[in-house]
Amino acid sequence: MAAAALSFLPSSSSSSVSVLIRRRRSAASPIRCLSSPSPTPPATVLSQDDLKKVAAVKAVEYVKSGMVLGLGTGSTAAFVVAEIGALLSAGKLSGIVGVPTSKRTFEQATSLGIPLSTLDEHPRLDLAIDGADEVDPDLNLVKGRGGALLREKMVEAASDKFVVVADETKLVTGLGGSGLAMPVEVVQFCWKYNQTRLQELFKEEGCEAKLRLDSDGNPYVTDNSNYIVDLYFKTPITDANVAGNEISDLQGVVEHGLFLDMATAVIIAGKEGVSIKDKVSLL
Repeated sequence: MAAAALSFLPSSSSSSVSVLIRRRRSAASPIRCLSSPSPTPPATVLSQDDLKKVAAVKAVEYVKSGMVLGLGTGSTAAFVVAEIGALLSAGKLSGIVGVPTSKRTFEQATSLGIPLSTLDEHPRLDLAIDGADEVDPDLNLVKGRGGALLREKMVEAASDKFVVVADETKLVTGLGGSGLAMPVEVVQFCWKYNQTRLQELFKEEGCEAKLRLDSDGNPYVTDNSNYIVDLYFKTPITDANVAGNEISDLQGVVEHGLFLDMATAVIIAGKEGVSIKDKVSLL
């Protein structure tokens, strides 16, 4: 069935990027780069936080008054929430309702006066905006190093469009390729049992499974009262779809941080400027 084009254009006339984003239909959909990076003045040296903010501000250009929004969690998503709050305060946006993906985001949005709701009250969202820990060439993601992977996946799966904001350091050739954590949320009961099974599952990738600890050295507890086992890969995951299914099949696993074929578009900020990639649906 032909995929219908969705109008998803920035309202700002000053935007240097004009983009039509189509809803994803297939993991085999081709990826297109919608813009060349907007040049950054040579004298400007941007930190990683600067790059995150640039991408976040660009993403918020796609927010329209009256939308129900999924509000992500993490350092990049915090810039998105702050920008939405500022535009509401300035009267440039109105009628926005946010669905937060964590207690931390709930607290930030509340402090900024953003009206909030839940999936129970708004089971379909217009748009979700969130960061990512890894982005592969097919716009598949690793997310959840901030600990909110379950709620993030629930909210973003319920959204008509899911826009990811990231800086260029998050780009990988294959998921797991950064060598950093790929989180798996597990129940507290017999967590060591699941830690062992997860490590055995990915022996070929040289996986090491570690229980996430908080700043006091105690097990990190999610907003859902679960633990997180972080998987560290020496080589990228061979087949992310198979890996995701195998992880989900383990009893006691609540959710994993592989977000596959979910992103509508990714906004990437780099030292050369901002670029946007989207997944074009096959007709």
